[in-house]
Amino acid sequence: MKRRILLLSVSAGAGHVRAADALEATVAALAADGGAVEARHLDAMDYVPSSFRRIYADFYLSLITRYPRLWGMLYRITGDAHPDAVTQRMRRTIERVNTRRLRAAIAEFAPDAIICTHFLPAEMLARQIRKGRVTVPVYLQVTDFDLHRMWVIPGMSGYFAASPEIAHRMHAVGLPPARVHTTGIPVMPAFAQPLQREVLARGFGMDPARPAYLVMGGGAGVGALDELADTLLSAGGDFQLVVLAGRNAEMLARLQRLARDKHAGRLFPQGYTQHVEQLMACCDLAITKPGGLTTSECLAMGLPMIVNAPIPGQEERNADYLLEQGAAWKAIDGVALAWRVNALQDDPAHLAGMAARARAIGRPHAARDVLDIVLAQLGHG
Repeated sequence: MKRRILLLSVSAGAGHVRAADALEATVAALAADGGAVEARHLDAMDYVPSSFRRIYADFYLSLITRYPRLWGMLYRITGDAHPDAVTQRMRRTIERVNTRRLRAAIAEFAPDAIICTHFLPAEMLARQIRKGRVTVPVYLQVTDFDLHRMWVIPGMSGYFAASPEIAHRMHAVGLPPARVHTTGIPVMPAFAQPLQREVLARGFGMDPARPAYLVMGGGAGVGALDELADTLLSAGGDFQLVVLAGRNAEMLARLQRLARDKHAGRLFPQGYTQHVEQLMACCDLAITKPGGLTTSECLAMGLPMIVNAPIPGQEERNADYLLEQGAAWKAIDGVALAWRVNALQDDPAHLAGMAARARAIGRPHAARDVLDIVLAQLGHG
């Protein structure tokens, strides 16, 4: 009998959606190999009133972009709030009232198991479980190297932790140890495949023998990436720079002009791509914000990082984890970034050590590990 896996995400930031996409792609690969399993991925924000979506998702994105310190304060306040506090009960009530259409969509699919990559649908389902309205197992995948209190939701059939420390924290707050699994954060199956640097680099017009560094500006290509690229390439050093502009067409055009007029053969601008793993395979270092999914992708590829501009709260915790593990350095501004790039170029042995540490803690098969646990508990090996 075919098992039906429902994946629930929330598009408040791209990471929750990308984790669910990774699980969906892994289910598709299992099905292609003859597995009797199928998946459906629903974004909870597609099933709520537009007013709620503007407050929940759009306001969050605006807050972290324009007022990151305010977000950091809210992150700490909500992390310290007791689940039974009046504010937390009110929040859950508002969420419950606004997710009725989502509950209907879940019932229509009639899943055998549900995996949530955001706490909102998990909180909603926890109440349904307590009332006996949901009887299938529900799992929660944490998508950062941190455990905020909002992710501590009793009643789940399983909890998937990004690292052993997060699993320990889950135990410490009272989640049943037998239900906590250290799987890592799901990344797309492509990040687990062997890739040939020489072939891919030549395909992008790069020299596979020269050092290459990847600057990741996010899907929207935020930040003055052209100024950053010019600063790094003008500071000396014999390296190539790949810059992802995402969907920002204006930024991509500026980068292309810079590559043509000043840094020909060294600067390689790229627009939005669904194959970032191919670019990672061509590079020796990533310069990126420390989002949970992006850093997990880098770790899966054994790609060391210089992290910059972390969002206060979860991204600061992600950065702390990477620095503690020796897989990354941190740059507080453009001057520090330029110095670190040159320092690592001058010390290839240190950079190689960082790459080894990244590879050691990377979990390229996290999505498959999550699904193996879920399917095994459903009696579907």
